[in-house]
Amino acid sequence: MQKIKLFLASSSELKADREQFEIFIYRKCKAWFERGVFLYLDIWEDFLDVMAAGGLQSEYNKVIRDCDIFVLLAFNKVGKYTAEEFEQAFGQFSEVQKPFIFTYFKVPTTTTNREDIQSLWAFEDKLKELKHYKTEYQNIEGLREHFGNQLDKLAADGFAKLQPAPDSKQESDQKADPGTTATVSGEGNKVYQNIKDSTITDSSKTYNIEKIESARFE
Repeated sequence: MQKIKLFLASSSELKADREQFEIFIYRKCKAWFERGVFLYLDIWEDFLDVMAAGGLQSEYNKVIRDCDIFVLLAFNKVGKYTAEEFEQAFGQFSEVQKPFIFTYFKVPTTTTNREDIQSLWAFEDKLKELKHYKTEYQNIEGLREHFGNQLDKLAADGFAKLQPAPDSKQESDQKADPGTTATVSGEGNKVYQNIKDSTITDSSKTYNIEKIESARFE
């Protein structure tokens, strides 16, 4: 079973959209269960309001850094906690190319609060600086359709793009491994290392092996 972890971030004003998004993911999870894909969604309402070292937001941030897909919903404002959650997701993506980040802005805005709308504009400007542009939606149906299509594309690829890139050092080490090496040490003593063939023939003697990391024959 392949577990795909999602985190949904948004301010309290979009509670209805979060609830509908959660229902959508639950239904998608049921539809894909037989295909061996389990979608696991975290939203901030799921967390217990208990004291945590570093504050409860630090617990959200840990989950965000470990998720595969991060979805942000914005409407009339982008609060400081939602902005912090995006920073955590983008920082993690910059390091390991995960999670995938989707930002959705509900339109049109309905606020006349200057502070709220300025937080929205500031966040839009930040996205432009990062070359990560928003997707607009007018209702939950539009949000479900667009994000559902994105999920389908990822699933069609087996979610392979969610896997971290191979460690370059480890990859180079593997390529450098010739598979078999042998050295001569001492007087008449032979030392064999990293032998992976099934047999070693040394003069008139044949040694049957499966794999020898380090062997010494006298």
